[in-house]
Amino acid sequence: MQENQIAINSHERVKVLFVCMGNICRSPTAHGVFRHLVKESGLSQRIEIDSAGTHAYHIGNPPDKRSAITAKKRGIDLSDLRARKVDLGDLYEYDYVLAMDKDNRHILLDMAPNDVKHKIRLFLEFAPQWGKQEVPDPYYGGDDGFEHVFDLVQAASEGLLADIRQRL
Repeated sequence: MQENQIAINSHERVKVLFVCMGNICRSPTAHGVFRHLVKESGLSQRIEIDSAGTHAYHIGNPPDKRSAITAKKRGIDLSDLRARKVDLGDLYEYDYVLAMDKDNRHILLDMAPNDVKHKIRLFLEFAPQWGKQEVPDPYYGGDDGFEHVFDLVQAASEGLLADIRQRL
């Protein structure tokens, strides 16, 4: 097994955690998009999905309105999601801990014991066709930034689902 591969027991649920800074833009978008793809593929009973932030800025808040509007226009509902902060237990519980950018990946790696560091990856590793490593933070930009984030997240979600299906 390669260093980045996750061991998945075919009888267990696969657990995926998406992580950005505040858990109101990128990671809830990824959460919603991936949840939609998983449901469409009939794997909801096999794949558990959550999202969190590395900072506690927005705990308990719903996703940014611009993220929710962009997702809604594309048939994805984020209204049930609420921001929370990632904790050490998450790093043990989840099989995939997917950071939206290098800064948040470094924060996760710094808090992770050596035995779980292999789970922490950049989400866009699953969308190599984009030639990018990071999902940019759209928070301080215009609506087009949220559209771009959605496109990146959609592609990476499809790649992630293909990866998990291959392992199941």
